[in-house]
Amino acid sequence: MTGTVALSTRAAALGGAAPRRSGLLAPRPPMGWNSWNSFATTITEAQARETAAIMASKLLPFGYDIFTVDIQWYEPNASSYEYNTAPVPAMDGYGRLIPAPNRFPSSADGSGFTRLAADVHRMGMKFGIHLMRGIPRLAVKKNLPILGTRYRAADIADTTSICPWNPDMYGVDMRKPGAQAYYDGVFKLYAGWGVDFVKMDDMSRPYDAHAPEIEGAHKAIANTGRPMMLSLSPGETPVIRGGHVREYAQMWRISDDFWDEWAMLEAQFTRLENWNPWRRPGAWPDADMLPLGRLALGKRDTKFTPDEQCTLMTLWSIARSPLIMGGDLRHLDAPTLALLTNRAVLAVNQASTDNQPHFVEDGTRIWSAKPEGAPTDRYLALFNTTDKSKMVGIGLREIGLAGGAAVTDLWSGQELPRTTSRFVQQLPPHGAGLYRLRA
Repeated sequence: MTGTVALSTRAAALGGAAPRRSGLLAPRPPMGWNSWNSFATTITEAQARETAAIMASKLLPFGYDIFTVDIQWYEPNASSYEYNTAPVPAMDGYGRLIPAPNRFPSSADGSGFTRLAADVHRMGMKFGIHLMRGIPRLAVKKNLPILGTRYRAADIADTTSICPWNPDMYGVDMRKPGAQAYYDGVFKLYAGWGVDFVKMDDMSRPYDAHAPEIEGAHKAIANTGRPMMLSLSPGETPVIRGGHVREYAQMWRISDDFWDEWAMLEAQFTRLENWNPWRRPGAWPDADMLPLGRLALGKRDTKFTPDEQCTLMTLWSIARSPLIMGGDLRHLDAPTLALLTNRAVLAVNQASTDNQPHFVEDGTRIWSAKPEGAPTDRYLALFNTTDKSKMVGIGLREIGLAGGAAVTDLWSGQELPRTTSRFVQQLPPHGAGLYRLRA
């Protein structure tokens, strides 16, 4: 499902109109599921197909439409959140990573992810994969040819450019002849499989050193002619490089891996505030996946309390971060499903404008936004980041409302008493509220 059809489906799921800027790859924050939080490096084709079917049934009707297989789908012996020190990735004769056939049997005939992607498309969703920056070290060791050129892997590899946490790749020196051709060949292969979304890792640490490869990946995608979204990871892109990153990617991480720890969630407030000026349709600062439900190879459920889970979804929604579920959908419980599929909350994420933080005082965060098509209304998010119950509020004039307002609690759907000059709510520890105010 591509282009206008996909965008119209997303809008219909939220009860809104199709976006005006339909030429953009990501006119609204991307929504989907990613395998990392639940499967680490280990997901198999059978698990992927089972999960995709659940996603299509449970989440797609609410707009979650990008299904992504995360890291090391090419590693036959991947087994955990740790990486093998001497990986032997599956590759073609040009050093391009291909699915490990013992884990993805439909790829054994050399067709890559073609069949899996086609089946995901038939379910009405987009298909995404994870990709490390660079060229496989094994391809350099074998000095494999670069497709369509007289150059070889050793001619373009920068063997000093090494990811500190993953042993699979060397960087590509984009100044070398054959470097762009290598990336062109990689993305041409993946476009041929039907890939719609690429999460590209080790791209921002340090950002300036890797910027040529970011530009090279962007150019390679454009050269395929297929509209593939580019998501950059991990999250050490300096805010000062906001103008560059939003030209070359549709979304980019603003933190390192985000997990279910309150300290990590609290830190995201400041990051989202700092990145807020750089967000625009087609370019989204990404606060990372939603570690909700069953996690970590099935070993545990999220450590976030129910109130913290509400805070997570409220913050990601009002700040318009991409919404990428990370939990194991095979164990999706009713409270988690309800959290992910509240249409009124999702509309804040997908169909709001002028999203902005307001004053910050000890233990308090406040954001507001305008609903699309209703410029006199306001969305208001209140947060209590302390470990005790707290009154949190704001004057209506500070969010652009001159008089009183009718109030709807978007999480519960309940109508609250009309407010006059100031709206205040009692919030639980680490809790949040999300409201629509109608003048």
